[in-house]
Amino acid sequence: VTDGDAADRVFVPPGKHDEMYLFTSGGFSGQVGVYGIPSGRLFRTIPVFSQDAEKGWGYSEETKPMLMTSAGFIPWDDQHHLQLSRTDGNDDGRWLFANANNTPRIARIDLHTFRTAEIIELPNTGGNHGSPYTTQGTEYVVSASRFSVPDPGNGDVPIETYKQNFRGRASFVKVDPSSGS
Repeated sequence: VTDGDAADRVFVPPGKHDEMYLFTSGGFSGQVGVYGIPSGRLFRTIPVFSQDAEKGWGYSEETKPMLMTSAGFIPWDDQHHLQLSRTDGNDDGRWLFANANNTPRIARIDLHTFRTAEIIELPNTGGNHGSPYTTQGTEYVVSASRFSVPDPGNGDVPIETYKQNFRGRASFVKVDPSSGS
């Protein structure tokens, strides 16, 4: 037995705010969803790794270069994991970091504007599944590759030499404490 109905328990009246935000992975959409809790209202869809014509994301002179990679313009990806910036081990709400699963990219979303501020590509990495993870003070964003790739400088190598020539990668991306870049 509950008091009231479910709608009453999650209702946030006009002029009041939700208790917290929920940031959700967009998966194949390449975007991040922002929902209010407990209301469940969708506040914003943040384009990150995919073009979004409604917002002009990936079409403007400012945002189109963010979707460039060493393999060329890739205007889509599978956004998988999210991590908030931290101070002394506690989430601080300055930035949200997101990974691309198909390409080795990490994005930084500025939580003052709820817009993607930058996207970087990790070198010598095949896929980017194990990321992003921030250190206790967001000094670094840590990433682990999903696939093994040949050691740098070896060029193309036969798949039969997998054990000798292919390695997974862990990357530590230094984060500027004031700008997040």
